Amino acid sequence: MTSLARELRGNPTDAEKRLWSHLRASQLCGAKFTRQHPIGDFIADFACRSLRLAIELDGGQHADNSADAVRTEIIEAHGYRVIRFWNYDVLANTDGVLTRIAEEITLARNQ
Repeated sequence: MTSLARELRGNPTDAEKRLWSHLRASQLCGAKFTRQHPIGDFIADFACRSLRLAIELDGGQHADNSADAVRTEIIEAHGYRVIRFWNYDVLANTDGVLTRIAEEITLARNQ
């Protein structure tokens, strides 16, 4: 799983690059995120381990994909809260996505 995560980090989508530019180095609310983080049998696009928050970015191939619900259930079973965004939203509304993530960070810190 670790070698696959490493491979995925080397070939990010445009949306992953954009979001990572805002999440890296604890830029957003001081939360430390990692990219392509293995959780169980899955690899989350981004994860804040200390807050148990996973972020998944979905492209068009994920529309009406029932496997995503199963994936979310399994990641949540490992104690993570999962939030999902469409790649298009990350690229077209980066500020809105960052605001939503900041809200989740605040909620996680207050629990």
